[in-house]
Formats: sequence, C-alpha cells, structure tokens
Amino acid sequence: MRVLVVNAGTGSVRVRLVDGDGTVRGRADVAADRGRPAPGAVERAVRRIGGADAVGHRIVHGGAVFTGPVAVDDTVLAELDRLVTLAPLHQPPGLAALRATTAVLPGVPAVACFDTAFHAGLPAPAATYAVPASWRERLGVRRYGFHGLAHEWAARRVAELVGPGRRTVVAHLGSGASLCAVAWVDGRPCPVDTTMGATPTAGLVMGSRCGDLDPAVPLWLVEHAGMAVGDVAAALDRASGLAGLAGSADMREVLAAEAAGRPEAALAVAVWLHRLRAGVAAMAAALGGLDALVFSGGIGEHAAGLRARAVAGLRFLGPELDPDANAAARPGCDTDLGAPGAAVRTLVVHAREDRVVADQVRSVLAPP
Repeated sequence: MRVLVVNAGTGSVRVRLVDGDGTVRGRADVAADRGRPAPGAVERAVRRIGGADAVGHRIVHGGAVFTGPVAVDDTVLAELDRLVTLAPLHQPPGLAALRATTAVLPGVPAVACFDTAFHAGLPAPAATYAVPASWRERLGVRRYGFHGLAHEWAARRVAELVGPGRRTVVAHLGSGASLCAVAWVDGRPCPVDTTMGATPTAGLVMGSRCGDLDPAVPLWLVEHAGMAVGDVAAALDRASGLAGLAGSADMREVLAAEAAGRPEAALAVAVWLHRLRAGVAAMAAALGGLDALVFSGGIGEHAAGLRARAVAGLRFLGPELDPDANAAARPGCDTDLGAPGAAVRTLVVHAREDRVVADQVRSVLAPP
C-alpha cells in the first residue's frame, strides 16, 4: 500500500508518497505563511505526486477522544474542528490540508494520525495537573504531549542502532521543541514523561513560543497591564521564545548574531540551553536513569555546536560526545555521536514522521 503522507505545519506542508518498505517515491514541500499555503498549492502538489492508495494526515491534537489513528469521516472531522482551540497555531493547517487533499482524492481513504496519541498512556503522575477536579474530569485539562510521531520514530531507531530496552530521552528540537522520556515495555516504546502540556505552547523555549511560564503572568497582563486576552495569547505563541529574546525565531540567525557579539542573542542561546539541559535532567529522573540521548528535528540534526554545548552541561548524567563524529554528522543520516566508552549513548536521528504515519495508516486500513 502506497500512502500519501501530508504533514502540515506553520511554515510548510510536506507531502510524501511512502512505499510499503518506507521508501519515499514522491515528495513536495509547499511553503506556508503561518500555516497558510498559496491557494491551490497543496492540491497541485497532491495531483503532481499521484499514485496513492491511502492518505495519512499528521494532526497535532487528538484531545482525549483520539488516542490512536482513525479513519476520517464527517464525525471525526467535526470533532477535530472542536479541538482547534487547544492548538490554534497547528490544528487549522492540518485540517485545511486534510480538506484540500480530500477534494483532490475524494475516493481515497484518509486516516488522521495524532501527535498526542503516543503520549496517551503517560503515567498519571506525569499527565495530571494539580488543578480542580472539575477542570480535569469535565474539561479534560491534562498534559497531552506533542511531537509523538517524531518521538516514537526516534525511540524505535535507538532500539535498532544501539539495542532495545534503553532508557531514552528524545530531544526533538526545531521551531517547535519538546523532550520525551521513553522506556520499553513488552518490546514497545512507552512515554514516561514529556515537556509539552495541554497545548504545544508549554515546555522548552521554542522559535516563537515561550515554553513554560508562570501561569499567573498572563493573568497579570490582562488584569493589571490592560492587555486583551487575544493579544496575550498571540504574543505567547508568535512573539516569544527566540523571537522575543533575540528578535528572530530562526536559530540559525540567532547563532549568527551570537557569533557577531550581540548580547541579546547570547542571552537567547543561554536561556534555550538552560531550559534544554534542565529538561533532559528531569526526563532522566522520570526514567530513573539514562542510557541514550537522542537529538532530532531541524536544530537537533543541523546544529552540531548546540549539541556539543548541550551535552557539555549534561556530563554528570553520563553522555559524552566524540567531537569528530559530532562535527561530521550529516543531516538526514542517523549517527551515533558518543565517545567510545561513554556510559550514555548520544545519537542524532533524522525525523521520519512520514514512516510512522504510513505505518499507522496501514494498521487502520489493512491490519495484519
């Protein structure tokens, strides 16, 4: 079964035709401005690739309803629309791409695959917020976690590269970023903790998202600084993170500014690294130790210098890089970066969300 995987983000829509063995037979990257591609661009890409037996869509938020992949029908689509408020930056692009693809391929079955689903089995202490019971039980306020498709793939690759059963922390680092602590249970990767929360705004410092923040700050801004709720929400998602600290959401630009001696860029990188190291240590604590640390995502794959600086602050946990292997690692290639004899293996893994989506589509439409 050839699966057309549609992965819609805030900056692009990535379309891949994936064979049964994981080979990509066709690809297109459609630019999107804040999740909005040019009119007709997704449709043209889908027509150009062609050849799909089924379509798999990466959808960011499945809420409490969708804890695994599901064939899309009108009822499912209506429920996904209802979840837009929990991921206002990410859910609309995914649903728009779903509708655009369906218009081009009306007779081809479509399956929604969720970034939250991998985290559905988080242990209760990790998933539960200390908030009123009515919020948790009636409104579904909990830690959902995100980037689950990428975290699952990275954990699977660790098992293939250095052996199964490893206590693994995956650092998926891009414009959006999160950590996941993964243990192996009955031969399967199972999340133990993660950094994102009820929405993708929580956790690490990101390109334009603030990450973890005292929840009283937005309330104070509304009540005492006279800001509108919508303006505060937009600022936390679109004008914070690296953008708020250094004026750019692009880590490449921030690193260049740091190298040029700009103090705001140096502070931005220092804050980013501080939160990353603290988060990795917290994930290792949730696992009761650490056997493998994995870097993935655009920053994780491309920024060798940041990998080195991050690991340098984590040596007390056991990881240590081979400087030559780290410098030589090429984006798109899965590589063991660890120094010989290091207690913790350090790897970089190319994110293959398309492979996980394709596998999930087949599990729904052609179960073994």
